[in-house]
Parts: sequence; C-alpha cells; structure tokens
Amino acid sequence: MKSKILFVDDEENVIHGLKRMLRTMRHEWDMGFAMSGQGALDILDSELYDVLVTDMRMPAMSGTQLLNEVMNRYPHMVRIVLSGNADQEMILKSVRSAHQYLSKPCSPEILKSTVARAHALRGVLADDSLKGLVSGIETLPSLPSLYVEIMEALQSPSSSLKEVGKIISKDIGMTVKILQMVNSAFFGLSRQVSDPFQAVNLLGVETIKSLVLSIQIFSQFDQETCPYFSLDRLWNHSMLTGAFAKLIAKEEDQEASMVWDSYTAGMLHDLGKLLLSTNSSQQYQSSLSVADNEARSIWEVEQEMFGTSHAEVGAYLTGLWGLRDSVVEAIAYHHRPERCVAREFAPLTAVHVADALAHEDRGNQPGETASCVNSNYLAQVGVTERLPVWRQRCTEFISRGEDD
Repeated sequence: MKSKILFVDDEENVIHGLKRMLRTMRHEWDMGFAMSGQGALDILDSELYDVLVTDMRMPAMSGTQLLNEVMNRYPHMVRIVLSGNADQEMILKSVRSAHQYLSKPCSPEILKSTVARAHALRGVLADDSLKGLVSGIETLPSLPSLYVEIMEALQSPSSSLKEVGKIISKDIGMTVKILQMVNSAFFGLSRQVSDPFQAVNLLGVETIKSLVLSIQIFSQFDQETCPYFSLDRLWNHSMLTGAFAKLIAKEEDQEASMVWDSYTAGMLHDLGKLLLSTNSSQQYQSSLSVADNEARSIWEVEQEMFGTSHAEVGAYLTGLWGLRDSVVEAIAYHHRPERCVAREFAPLTAVHVADALAHEDRGNQPGETASCVNSNYLAQVGVTERLPVWRQRCTEFISRGEDD
C-alpha cells in the first residue's frame, strides 16, 4: 500500500517546489497538499493520512497549533516539522507535538528518507490503538528527585554544562528528549550524537532551560498511579545495563560512536515499560501479575496482552524521534536478537548481553524472569568465546564500583 503524506505550507512557491521535488515518489506515496492549517484539518476530516509534514510560520493557524490539533485528533499520524532556521523559538514550542524536525532548504534525499523511515517504523507495532497511544505521548516520566535536581541546576546562574550533562545522563526521559533535539536537522550537525554530555554542550544551557523550564517537557513520574511499578529499580537496571553495554563495546575495541550508541541503547532499552505503565496502568499491572504468577518473561505476556512488547514500543518512539538506527535496533531486538538480519557485533550485541548480565547481578523486578543470553545469536555473530570475558569484566566493574 502507498504511504499517504500531507504537506502543509502557506507559500505557493514552496508547495509547487515540493510537488516538483517529490514527483518521482508518486508511485510510492499518495500525497496531499494544503496551504493553511485549517485547510489541512479540512482534508483530514474526510481522508486519513499517515504522515504530516508542516511549516511553522503560517497565518491564522501556526504550525504549532496544527501539530497540537493533529496530535489530539489523529494520534496515529507521524508529525514532522519542515521549517526555516529563523523559527527556533516556534520549534522549541512544538517539541511536545512533533516527532522530527527538518530544516529548510531540505534536500530531496533527506526529506524522502526521513518520511519513508518514520512511516516504515509504524510497522513495528501491530496494534493500531497502541500506535495511537505511543504517537500521542507528549512527555516521559522522570525520577522526581532528578526532576528537582535538574530544575535547581538550571535555575542557578552558576550551573555548568558539565553539571547539567551529568544530571541529564542519569535519567531515561531527559536523555532521550535531549538526544531527539540535538539530532534533529534543525541544528544542522554533520553527525549524529549519542552522548548526552556532548548533546548538552552542543545545545547549551539556554536551550536546555527553554526545554525544561518553558516547555516543561520532562514530567514527574506519578508513583501513586502505578504503585506496583518501581521506577527506582527500573532506573538502576537501565543505568547498569548501559554501563555494561559500554564496557562490552570498549572491550571489543569498537569506535567511540558505537561505544556511546551501546551505552545509550542500554540506558533506554526498557523505555517501553515507562510508556506502558504510565499510559495503560491497569492493563500493565495485570501483565506483571501474570508474568509473576506463571514465571514467564514480561515481554512474552506483553505480547499477548498488548499485541507487542515494551521493546517494540520503545524502539517505535525512539525511531520516530530520529535516534540513530543502531540504537533503535538494539532497543527493538534486545530480547530477541535473532530477529535482526545483521550478524556482526553491534550495539544490539552489547545491549542483549548487558541486559542479561545486569539481571544476573541485581536480580529481577517482581513479575519478571531472568533475561537469558541467546547462545545461538552469539554463535552466529562469532563472539561466543567472548561471553566469559565480558562477564568477568562486568563483575570486576561492580566489585570496584567503577564509573567507567
């Protein structure tokens, strides 16, 4: 089936330019064009689309207003901003409602690949209602103590980039949103960034303040809503998995970008649990009870109850936000690495093993069984003999209390 893409821009020459530029895509995309926000909503009232690509500065209804309306009315849609460099303030206001950001002028190749990849990721989730749930999520829960800590640091005139980066790197929700922003085409970087410390340095304190203070992008986790779910325990496991994955990648002499991708993917590998627990609380509590009572893996029960697991949910969202493919891949397949077509060492390898070793070291959360290493996958990648070395290094890491 063709992908259905709706483009919105109030300038007639831009619309004509898009039509010419994308003429070669007419066999793959069913494209619609609107010259105003209201015009776009009128089209959507009578016809469903998969992806929205909108300008920001438009009369009557701004791109931000349109994105908010589309997010509320049609949460299944992928929402992409295509706007000029002068629109930084408006783009920051849209960070809740947009999945990706492209900067004008945008090459045909970047526009085509961004739209195609974002739409293709929808296939990761089989259930349409869950696609809507994930696409409509505005914020990710943060640890209350870290939320207070970051707010105090940002409000202090003496706060340093190093201090802010250190705080952000400790939290799943904060890290993923900061990486989303710094990797957007709006910032015009020649490479993708996976290191939260580097991201903070590139964005600067003022941009971070805009995100946290003005837009309030990071929400506090409401423990009363999910009393059965320990965010502290999830955070500890995620941080340990990230540290182990980084250590394993370094042990294999991987380049710095793969080391940081391994760390980031390890830190975010259970992101989907946050989304499911906070947005489908009762159903997720039931899934934990079933997993606990039947001594089954939580991802297997999630698959039965939601039609997907936390791995796919986390990968879907991070993919929409434009994180590097190797990070998304590691999150998506960390429980079932054999489903990935690649058969060489990658962040997926590091995260899959790190997740299992972290469970071995710290035990399991109620409702979960141990995460086991897939020996067939390791054999296919050709690293079976490295597992004892990795396990020993991780054990030494814990015993020394390293900050590697």
